[in-house]
This record gives sequence, C-alpha cells and structure tokens, in this order.
Amino acid sequence: MRVSILLGIVVWLYVLSVLKRARLSAFYFIAGSAGLFFILTSISRPYWVWFFTHAVIHGVALFNDVTNWCTIMYKMGLVYISNAGNSVIMSIDYECSGIIETCAFIALVAFFPMYKRKEKVFYSLFGLIYIFLINVLRLSVVITFVHFGGGQTFFLAHSILGRLIFYVLIIVLYYNVFTYSQLAQGLYRDFVDWRHDKL
Repeated sequence: MRVSILLGIVVWLYVLSVLKRARLSAFYFIAGSAGLFFILTSISRPYWVWFFTHAVIHGVALFNDVTNWCTIMYKMGLVYISNAGNSVIMSIDYECSGIIETCAFIALVAFFPMYKRKEKVFYSLFGLIYIFLINVLRLSVVITFVHFGGGQTFFLAHSILGRLIFYVLIIVLYYNVFTYSQLAQGLYRDFVDWRHDKL
C-alpha cells in the first residue's frame, strides 16, 4: 500500500472523528462515504479488479454455455463474439468489472445513518451480488445484439443500450435500499421475517 493512501486514510479518520464529535451527521455521511469510496477504489488494484473481472467473465461464460454465441478467453479477459459478418472482440476490463459501482454502493451503505450494523452488512452483500448479476446481464445483452446484428451494432449495444439497462437497474437498487426501505418495511426486514418463518 502506498504511503499516500495510508496518509489519506489517517486524515480521513481524523476528519470523521472531528465531524462525529461536532455531531454534524450530514457532513459525516458525505465525508465518510466519499472517503471510503476513494480508499476502496485506490486499494482495488490489482487484486480486487482481477477478482471482479474474472467473476464477470465466468458469469458471461454461463450465458455462453446456453447460447454458444461467443468464445471466452479467460486468461486475457476477452470475449470473442461470433456473428454472420465481422466478429467482435470485447475486453472485460476495469470499467466492465462493475467495481466502481460496487465501491460507491458499499461506501454509501457503510455510512447510511438509518441502518444498524447487521443491515449494513446485509445490504452491502445484497448490492454486491445484485451489481454482479446486472453487469453479467448487460454484457449478455451486448453479446446478443452483436451476434445477431453484426459488429456495427457493438457501439449501440455496449455504450448506449447496455449502459442504459445497467444504470436503470442501479437506480432500482438505490431506490429500494435508500428510499423505499425508509418508507416501507425494507428488504432486510423482509429477509429476517422470511428466515424467522422458515425456522
């Protein structure tokens, strides 16, 4: 870990302690969430990025097991999408891994004042799995469009349609975790009630 990251963590912890003592809860939430996001993204390279990209590649491979519309090159992180015209090679990299969105979500949940510790752990794990699944869905949509529409549809499928689907579903997640949960019973309480009924 670089010295600059360690120094940043120390300054961040000090700022949080000052804001907590001053009981400035809004600023505590903003500084805490923003700081944790930058810390998580800073320490994510190379291991977390490698893990996330390979998890997404294996998720896409499950889609390919059903369709056989592409070839997965695991070690290089490439997806070779076959079609009737010109085939396309799609690279699963830092941007496609979903790690930025995951770090942002976890940072917000960690400092969200309405949840207790167990709820924060639950929503963090739920969000991590949810973001992974919608990322695999996004890439599966890209593969489907390119397979049937040809290489010329890659930009439309990847940069517009795929991102639109991904971010609409991210908004659904944020609404359910940060808004709906405060208005209604919430996912965590539903999960606890379901588990209690099963036991």
